[in-house]
Amino acid sequence: MTARFLAVYETPADPKAFDQHYREVHIPLASRLPGLRRYTVSYDMTALRGEACYMVAELEWDTLDDLRAAFASPVGRATAADAARLEELASVQSMVFTAQDAGAPDHAAAPGL
Repeated sequence: MTARFLAVYETPADPKAFDQHYREVHIPLASRLPGLRRYTVSYDMTALRGEACYMVAELEWDTLDDLRAAFASPVGRATAADAARLEELASVQSMVFTAQDAGAPDHAAAPGL
């Protein structure tokens, strides 16, 4: 089981300014979070229901305790302060959760799927 931080950003008023700050300031800062195993950023969402968001960022640690320790560190506090700056550029919803691999579906066991 891993622990993840997810940030879902709405479309910013000035996408160019948001992207520049995110790429040049936030990613280099957040990439230094202690224990961080993976950091992905996704664009070009297609909504199946409701409206699509602008960008999704997902950060992963081995455990929830590792995630908490990372955000309690000096780099974590600096990252949170910069996230507040980003929120001035685009609304964001964020959450922390644990994830388990559910395994690949067994298509042979479920004919017709």
